[in-house]
Amino acid sequence: MKVKRLIGVAALTMGLFGVLGCGSSTTEVQNPEQLTFANFRDIRDLNPHLYAGEMYAQEMLYDTLVQITDTGYGPGLAESWDISADGLTYTFHIRPNMKFSDGEVLDANAIKANFDAILDNRSRHTWLESLDLITSYEATDANTFVIKLSKPYYPLLTELGVTRPFAMISPKSMKNGTTKDGVTSYVGSGPYKLTEVVTDKYAVFEANENYWGEQPKIKKIVVKVIPDNQTRILALEKGEIDLIYGKNMVDPDAMRKFKDLKGFTADVSKPTSTRQIVINTTKPGLNDKAVRYALQYATNKQKISEGIFYGLEPAADTLFATSVPYANVGLKPYEYSEEKAKSTLSEAGYVLGADGIYTKDGKPLEFNLLYNADSVTEKNIAEFLQAEYKKVGIKLTIKGEEEQSYRDNMKAGNFDLVFNISWGTPYDPQSSLSGMRRPVYGDYAAQQGLADKAEIDNAITEILTSTDETRRQELYKFVLTHLHEDAVYIPITYETNKAVYNNRVKGVHFMPTQYEVPFASMSLEK
Repeated sequence: MKVKRLIGVAALTMGLFGVLGCGSSTTEVQNPEQLTFANFRDIRDLNPHLYAGEMYAQEMLYDTLVQITDTGYGPGLAESWDISADGLTYTFHIRPNMKFSDGEVLDANAIKANFDAILDNRSRHTWLESLDLITSYEATDANTFVIKLSKPYYPLLTELGVTRPFAMISPKSMKNGTTKDGVTSYVGSGPYKLTEVVTDKYAVFEANENYWGEQPKIKKIVVKVIPDNQTRILALEKGEIDLIYGKNMVDPDAMRKFKDLKGFTADVSKPTSTRQIVINTTKPGLNDKAVRYALQYATNKQKISEGIFYGLEPAADTLFATSVPYANVGLKPYEYSEEKAKSTLSEAGYVLGADGIYTKDGKPLEFNLLYNADSVTEKNIAEFLQAEYKKVGIKLTIKGEEEQSYRDNMKAGNFDLVFNISWGTPYDPQSSLSGMRRPVYGDYAAQQGLADKAEIDNAITEILTSTDETRRQELYKFVLTHLHEDAVYIPITYETNKAVYNNRVKGVHFMPTQYEVPFASMSLEK
């Protein structure tokens, strides 16, 4: 693989106006075996056992034991598997005669080497419940890999099938048998291999001739780095790129434009994740359920959906969309009603002051809303809610912080209200709920004021270890109902994946894994 490093403003400027956009030739894009894709940033570190790289690129390069499909789990590196009756032993039957793109043998022994590397960095993967439960793993022969758990854990196949960290890299790419300190090359067994990178300009992926599955029809993928939304849109319209794909890669105006533009298609997926506000129930005022109810009634989600997202993100009624597994449990959404918000506060003993703000025991309802300053969308929603909540007698001060500070404060519980997004497909609902039991994001801190916090946590733990499907659904209903009635979350909209593309591109669709782009199943019109 050829890698070039560019330093300085001049080099970056040349990248933006040369390789990225205006200098590209139409004949390059029209090559029937090459697709040109745009992403807002560089592919970065594609070590599959760490979390810095672009996930769509990691999906192109690496394979996992199982694949997550529209109908459940499908064969990956394992062509089949058996689960013991007690849910403690998983036996994976590895496909024979597989190789990594560098020619190294990919068998159960190579998979064990990857597990060794992943677990050597166990502390980096604390979000994975499975790492706390795996007691042993071994390659019993070249085609058999066995994992043993201390307790049953139904999401294990999901965690083994998502983009990272349980993706397999050639042992030759490891450093002294581990990957926690980086890798020497990005060599996997997926449908593509990385052949060239010019940092912050472009990356080239070519079909992997050693791929165990069906060879991709598109033999070459060129990914151009185009940070600016309008520049991406112009490049697509001019024929300099073929495809833009992702949750935050296309703005609503562009979606509307390409929907009606001849020769192009604009598609929107089903909900992938939930945009939400988390309420800190330990804070004065917010520890009163009546105040949390009033905030629910005062939130005009439909207006946010239509006014900010042009309906491309539908208004969210519940913490998870009903299309999410286990989440269709018959919850009654909170209606939008200014009058109901006011009457709820009045009935709870709050008095409207001369300044238009409700008070109780001399304490006004004044709260801070923390948002990620890097997100224009969150800022727009925050400003809208600031005006809306004032109408019902609640003063909202909005505060934007750079991303790391925002995340640190959210995790530490240093907020009254804070924006967050659920983990999304295929991690919802199990990973989002699992993370609530420990200080992973803001959920843990926010829920500390709930009287039923212990019950909720215990039910989540039982969900993850239950082998009874009926019981698991009952537990999900219990947890989701309690969180809904506790009003600790204000669902805003359901995020969706988006794609705009030239009609010469065929087979574009949305994947069960929200970060994956289906390059391997796409084709180009000749």
